[in-house]
Amino acid sequence: MDKIPAKQATIDDVAKLAGVSIATVSRALHLPEKVSESTRKKVTAAIARTGYRANAMAQNLRMQRSKMVMVLARSISDSNFPGILTGLERVANTRGYGLLIGSTEGNVELEENYTRFMASGMADGLILLTGSMPTSSWRHGPAKRLPPMVSVSHPIDHADVSYVGVDNFSASKLAVEYLISLGHRRIAYISGPQGDTISELRHQGYCAALANAFDESLVWKVSGNGTSEGGRAAIERLFIKDTLPTAFFCYNDNTAIGAISAIQSRGLTVPKDFSVIGFDDIPFASNVTPSLTTIRQPRSQIGEMAMNHLLDNLPDRSIPIESALLHGDLIVRSSCAGPRTQF
Repeated sequence: MDKIPAKQATIDDVAKLAGVSIATVSRALHLPEKVSESTRKKVTAAIARTGYRANAMAQNLRMQRSKMVMVLARSISDSNFPGILTGLERVANTRGYGLLIGSTEGNVELEENYTRFMASGMADGLILLTGSMPTSSWRHGPAKRLPPMVSVSHPIDHADVSYVGVDNFSASKLAVEYLISLGHRRIAYISGPQGDTISELRHQGYCAALANAFDESLVWKVSGNGTSEGGRAAIERLFIKDTLPTAFFCYNDNTAIGAISAIQSRGLTVPKDFSVIGFDDIPFASNVTPSLTTIRQPRSQIGEMAMNHLLDNLPDRSIPIESALLHGDLIVRSSCAGPRTQF
């Protein structure tokens, strides 16, 4: 005959075995600092003997929490997203939380749907990788009903949103200073999308490096859009001019890869004829020819810091809003060298 499964232990069984009330067992589980050490030991021993397992879903409902965090991104195909997600997930799992991932893809309707979902209490916190508040297009404005938020990679100008990302200004300044140390004076910046906050910060770092090194103004900005096609198009526009830069500092690695491709398609070489430096250190950066010198973002560390800050702020939302800027590392590979005089 099949064995009849044993009855699942209840919190009442734990209380009786430990000789305490059900309320005391609950406090020992959820507010252990408010229970004496001897009582905690009794409850822990009783749980071990009975095999009691708390119903996490029921507990969460009673405590009005979901133990989930929503990660809202512009696109999960972004080369920086997997590394940041790794850091977010590592901390969330360690602290007993799960992740929900939403990708807006620039779709207003999708953004509204995610906003309604979060406003309904299905997520305890929100990590934003979109660069904007998720309520900007929702006419009913549920901002006050949204959970605590932390913005990652792209800062948001909002009093209630902390920010964690790389120090774009300092890292860009470091990149351009490296080109200057190789002997370059005519250095162009290929920008990101128009109006992009990160592109502007990187441009400011570029300008600061040039201003510190040279008396005269040598700023040279070329419009891009953050894609390899944009980098290629920027180079094509430059080559119709009589005077060319000798080096390019690019908004990101995708832009730099497009720039290298356009240079090579003209029968020229990198870094013999032109030097190119990128930003991000995406996985493909070391596999292009020549391998790309770039600024490495500490993506996993950014994710870990952002998630810790968010979860620390969940109980009473009392932690001050802050900006945490992490150091970007210069990764020297093969795409930069001293300038050639004929260009």
